[in-house]
Amino acid sequence: MDLEPEQLPAFNAVVLAGGRSSRLDGVPKAGLLYNGQTLLERTLEAVSHAGCVAVAGPAELEAFLPRERSFMVREDPPFSGPAAAVGAALSALYGEGQTADGSRARPWTLVLACDMPASAGAVRALLSEAASDPAQSVMARDSSGALQPLAALYRTADLLRAVNGQPDGLENLSMFRLLARVQWREVAVPEGSTADVDTWADAGKWGIRPGNRTA
Repeated sequence: MDLEPEQLPAFNAVVLAGGRSSRLDGVPKAGLLYNGQTLLERTLEAVSHAGCVAVAGPAELEAFLPRERSFMVREDPPFSGPAAAVGAALSALYGEGQTADGSRARPWTLVLACDMPASAGAVRALLSEAASDPAQSVMARDSSGALQPLAALYRTADLLRAVNGQPDGLENLSMFRLLARVQWREVAVPEGSTADVDTWADAGKWGIRPGNRTA
């Protein structure tokens, strides 16, 4: 089901763009080029209907962000894992003083990794499912049956409780540990829409190459 923009659930987005890319010789995934766009730019297009977008990654990526409704954040310490990055983004989106006027408050928060070239299809499926039944968070399940916590639309209140309820902090915490008390339902997404680029072999399948331009 494809929804008109006015039918979409109201959401903010967290885009994860700050990993080590160790299997890509340290080349940042966010800057890889596919069909003339960086993977970060493609991901930002996939979440273009978000109210606000927090991109967790190094400051130099800011040059690729739209001028409005998006900003950079960084987990502390850097490279301390996706749960820590999600926590930093949520703090920036919903922390004290950020939602006093309601401008950033959204009932849903989309979490999306930037290394999935076809993620727009998964985002559409998640938003459609949430619109049809808003009772629970929704998480992508790919064609192999694997769950994708970095392609998921979470109830904001549930995700905030999960982040704030970690007595030992978020550093190097797995996403599934973070989500241990979050209820979600699985959503089958289009084949290939959560396929990620972890290696140069993965990149070759998509015709992806290292970026060689600046914003």
